[in-house]
Amino acid sequence: MKPVDWERELKRYQDVITSGTKCMKIKAMVMLARMSKHAPEHVLARTIPFLTEILGHNVSNDSVPSLQEAAAYCLKCIACRGDGTLAVEIGGHGATHSLMSVLPHSDGRMKKVLIKCLLVVVSFCNGSRTVVATNGGVEMIIGLLRSCTDDTRRYLLEILSVLALRRDVRKVLTRQRALRYLVEAAGLGSMVSRERACQAIGLLGVTRQARRMLVELGAIPILVALFRNGDHTTKRVAGNSLGVISAHVEYIRPVAQAGAIPLYAELLEGPDPVGKEIAEDVFCILAVAEDNAVEIAGHLVRILREGDDEAKASAADVMWDLSGYKHSTSVVRDSIPILVELLGSGSEDVKVNVSGAFAQLSYDGTERMALAEAGAIPILIGLMNDADGVEDLRDNAAEALLNFYEDPLYCDRVSDVINVPSFRNIQNRLVDIRASNEHMARSLRRMSVEQLTWNPDLV
Repeated sequence: MKPVDWERELKRYQDVITSGTKCMKIKAMVMLARMSKHAPEHVLARTIPFLTEILGHNVSNDSVPSLQEAAAYCLKCIACRGDGTLAVEIGGHGATHSLMSVLPHSDGRMKKVLIKCLLVVVSFCNGSRTVVATNGGVEMIIGLLRSCTDDTRRYLLEILSVLALRRDVRKVLTRQRALRYLVEAAGLGSMVSRERACQAIGLLGVTRQARRMLVELGAIPILVALFRNGDHTTKRVAGNSLGVISAHVEYIRPVAQAGAIPLYAELLEGPDPVGKEIAEDVFCILAVAEDNAVEIAGHLVRILREGDDEAKASAADVMWDLSGYKHSTSVVRDSIPILVELLGSGSEDVKVNVSGAFAQLSYDGTERMALAEAGAIPILIGLMNDADGVEDLRDNAAEALLNFYEDPLYCDRVSDVINVPSFRNIQNRLVDIRASNEHMARSLRRMSVEQLTWNPDLV
């Protein structure tokens, strides 16, 4: 096949656009749109000024809209090429302003072409997003959504999801009571667009008012669906946004009831370190509800038995946090046998987290008994005596052993360690910490009395 002489084709196109009839111009632009998949990008870039000029013509007669439609279609095809560089150039030639100017006065096929062109340009070009966000474009999109009933709705929602990553746009959406469109965008359209909407929901959810509105609009089941069905990145974003929503006691149970806990367990087991951190943090939030803590612990025990070293370390870290929840100690107690096993044979990170959980549990007599019966004491002694061991691990072991030493039931079993330097160091440190805490408690009580005495209206 004979190679295309792109310079000659470009010259012919420019001649038609400059001096051809309306029909010839439309035909040339349609042909350019078809060739845009194959033409070199530098050639396509040289057509952009001509196309944006046609798009920007004032609508003053019946012939112009057809030309504008052809120009918008051609620009959309060109913007889709490459890594977004051409889309940025299109925005730089003022196409975004022109699209916003023509769109409110269009309908039918032309309206759809304009919307699709605007979507591609704002998806790739940050400057175009700024133009739309700062020139009434958000309000225009909201207005179009309120009256749109055809298949262009999807593209409008995708435009909104791109724009909603801007803080000023999220403020407009809240002020205009248009958050329902963002929730709708998280459930409709391409996965990339839904992920953007999901991220915007998470950014909005940090405020109490917006969080309540989002929940009332049905954000939780939509986020859970994205969490379940999305790709790796989408799962992480959905998990994070759900975690933001759940950071209020009123929504802890609804998030769990929607099926989120098994999904966070999958995230915890996954290869992504950020995903693991998200799952750990959200588990600690959801476990505030006792019934959630029971379900979470079941998944953690399974991971402690079946997961790889990194997953086990993350699960043990969550167990460490749960051991500090009064209502969760009985749940954690059931997992002590597997934790003791890991304390003796797990990776370094697993041992550090397990020993931290044991240090926390050892403050309670019932938990000390469970630890002792599971064989934790000799393992803790061995870890504390390991001069080459990790400092945090030795400290955690020493803290747990100190609590056993102060218990008459177990004092004799740990008496041999009282002269070990690490044990003495942690003993002295804890004595100072306890004294400091007691002093602070007395100060707070004294301050409260003084405040009440000083302000008789509070008594």
